[in-house]
Amino acid sequence: MKVLGYGDNVIDRFIDRRIDYPGGNCVNFAVFASQLSVPAGYLGTFGSDEHGEFIRTELVGLGIDVSRSVIRDGESGMAEVEVVGGERMFRGGNHGGVTVREPVVLGEDELDYVAEFDLIHSSVYSSAENEIPKLAGMDVLVSYDFSGEAGYRSSPYLERIAPFVDLALFSCSELSEAQTESLLHGVVERGAGMVLCTRGEEGAVLYDGRQLYRTPASPLDQQREVADTMGCGDAFLAAFVVSLLTSGWRKRSPAVADAIPVALAAGAAHSAAQCYIHGAFGHGRPYSVAQQKHGIAAVRR
Repeated sequence: MKVLGYGDNVIDRFIDRRIDYPGGNCVNFAVFASQLSVPAGYLGTFGSDEHGEFIRTELVGLGIDVSRSVIRDGESGMAEVEVVGGERMFRGGNHGGVTVREPVVLGEDELDYVAEFDLIHSSVYSSAENEIPKLAGMDVLVSYDFSGEAGYRSSPYLERIAPFVDLALFSCSELSEAQTESLLHGVVERGAGMVLCTRGEEGAVLYDGRQLYRTPASPLDQQREVADTMGCGDAFLAAFVVSLLTSGWRKRSPAVADAIPVALAAGAAHSAAQCYIHGAFGHGRPYSVAQQKHGIAAVRR
């Protein structure tokens, strides 16, 4: 059992702490799966700057296979983040840098590599829209994070991606229950195998085309201090996916009904535990005031 994160990597710059953390949807997914004892790889573009080297070095140290990733001339993606009341708030960014401008294209060699995995995960922040259809017909499950941005719920975007996705993930904390259910049904109707909507304190709901499954949010330990909410959705997804894969879910073996509630509970528990972690998975490094000024200029270009 192996999983692959394909797409974005980024520096999460916490301006209130003056600490840079490695992150990105696809990086986080790979790291979280690895922490759950599942061999994981990351396939993407690293920037040629010190930030790209930092992210790559940390992933290698964590045992993530980055052997097929590439380094391209250009700046790494950076997101400026501030923690307000435990919630991480994005304050600026450079739209992914060279990682998004020059993503890894899935040619024959890359597809042969992807075929070694049971599941590949990507996201709207990975500039992978042209590549996802290439996975059709392969014996590899595809999960895709559509984020919480309304633009990625538009009919044209959903119709472009949903038919090639076995598991679609949405952040729906701002949607009503009725709106969430409408989204779930609409995405399955457009071809997705299953759709998972996380709803923050309201828990999560999944639709597999046959029935709705719900799970409450796992309670937080009031005796522990919340660090931030960075990576909570990625943590939920990774634990959910690992649980389903462990139960036998594969491209040609649909998830069994009894395994879904167990997987949802695992996702909720892992998401709650993530609140105590600084950044997505720690491994931060301080930066100087001079670097902060440079970073602010870079992300606002």
